[in-house]
Amino acid sequence: MDTQALAAFVEVAEYGSFSRAGETLHLSQPAISKRIAALEEQLDRPLFDRVGRRITLTDAGRTLLPYARRVLQDVEDGRRALSHLSDTVGGRLSIGTSHHIGLHRLPPVLREFTRRYPDVDLDIHFMDSEVACQAVLAGKLEIGIVTLPTQSLPHLEMRLVWPDPLTVVVAPEHPLARKKRVALPELAQHPAVLPDEATYTHRIVKAELQKHGVEPRIRLATNYLETLKMLVGIGLGWSVLPRSMIDGSIRALSVSGLAMQRDLGVVWHERRTLSGGARALLQQLQA
Repeated sequence: MDTQALAAFVEVAEYGSFSRAGETLHLSQPAISKRIAALEEQLDRPLFDRVGRRITLTDAGRTLLPYARRVLQDVEDGRRALSHLSDTVGGRLSIGTSHHIGLHRLPPVLREFTRRYPDVDLDIHFMDSEVACQAVLAGKLEIGIVTLPTQSLPHLEMRLVWPDPLTVVVAPEHPLARKKRVALPELAQHPAVLPDEATYTHRIVKAELQKHGVEPRIRLATNYLETLKMLVGIGLGWSVLPRSMIDGSIRALSVSGLAMQRDLGVVWHERRTLSGGARALLQQLQA
């Protein structure tokens, strides 16, 4: 059974879309369709029901899916195990990371890594930290360099790399900007623009505010911290951002009793064999 056809099958099953599967695998939609058709012909049964634009798994497809995922994961583990037999660190290394970490933390790390290990082909995917963690658990990515989950996830190993203190920020012209210290109830009277509720950063902020009995008046939410910084800078509301992002366009507030931090680090699957490239990057991040 062709592993390329199985990979196409798994992606179509996950996204419910031939075009989305093609984007993920860097193939055209006709190429994906051809692989699925060949697999269905080999198995002598349809794997998908196609009703209009809707694509759903047949009984045969649902039965095959867990086995297909297991085969692909075993093949990938085998590839990584074989890479250990060579003294040269090389091959493909798939990484998932957030846009913020990719912009502000990773450049010097990857510059040094590529200098040391030029034979490693970096396959970098930018996505939300929460999505990256699930992709690592599903075997789609080897490691994630992300905002670490606020609670442990089964089979996900985590290692802290960068403590990332968070602070309340406003525009320089905001009514609270010139105050030496701000009380939480006073802050809550003003509208906020916060990280999206699906993010780990939002959970950290919400838990800290709830601990003090504060319910923010959220005007807008987004999962891109650079966008939040822009919205704060034009006066749309206060927010909570990493201290490292503060510059002349925004101002940090000293808020009584409020202390927040998120942890940035690396995650990998505890049951998967790591490639030589992944192990080398873990060692570099630890150093």
